[in-house]
Amino acid sequence: MILYPAIDLKDGQCVRLRRGAMEDATVYSSDPGAQARAWQDAGCEWLHVVDLNGAFAGRSVNGRAVAAILDAADVPVQLGGGIRDMQAVAHWLEAGVRRVILGSAAVKTPALVHEACRAFPGRVAVGIDAREGIVATDGWAATSDVTALELALRFEDSGAAAIIYTDIGRDGMLSGLNLEATVALASRLSTKVIASGGVGSLADISALVDASRHAPARIDGVIVGRALYDGRVDPAEALALLRTTDSLV
Repeated sequence: MILYPAIDLKDGQCVRLRRGAMEDATVYSSDPGAQARAWQDAGCEWLHVVDLNGAFAGRSVNGRAVAAILDAADVPVQLGGGIRDMQAVAHWLEAGVRRVILGSAAVKTPALVHEACRAFPGRVAVGIDAREGIVATDGWAATSDVTALELALRFEDSGAAAIIYTDIGRDGMLSGLNLEATVALASRLSTKVIASGGVGSLADISALVDASRHAPARIDGVIVGRALYDGRVDPAEALALLRTTDSLV
């Protein structure tokens, strides 16, 4: 299982939000490149980057910060936020991003997801961000009429590299993952699932590992943000724990 440290970008800085509220941001670094290098030096083998301004604007806004991350880090980067057309998908993949995340586009323009998956096999993930089980879009400012499971099932035959499932109500709150919903989703899919939203301690990661042993589908990884920045989760301990799942694959 993979540990994805989160680098959320707002106005060029690394921040963490609570439940996606832009007005409730804690700034952790003004140097995204240095932060990316720090997580890499801590042993992390992937980075999860989100352009928060871009998610609201519907286009990339923090391009300079993303470029700094790509320059500073040698590990693969997955990027979401404001990627809404094939031109943007191609741009970031050609720029060095390993995997792009399509979230709002998955609801609004599902054909784009299928097209991108065909054009760039293994390099497109679907971001599903849900509030009480219902998918939100546009930086979580808008709510759709589709459930997380319904949306995920629409892309089972798309060739998506992963489904990134975030419980909005828990994101940034350090209250623990929504394990029940995450495992329930994974059990219905053949696509890999990455858990997100609410990790506050190593015990939360341990609970995910235990849950993954019983899930019919493999949970591929977990995104951790505030708990890493605040020191509540030690990267080395988290990586060691997550690597115990290798024998399950």
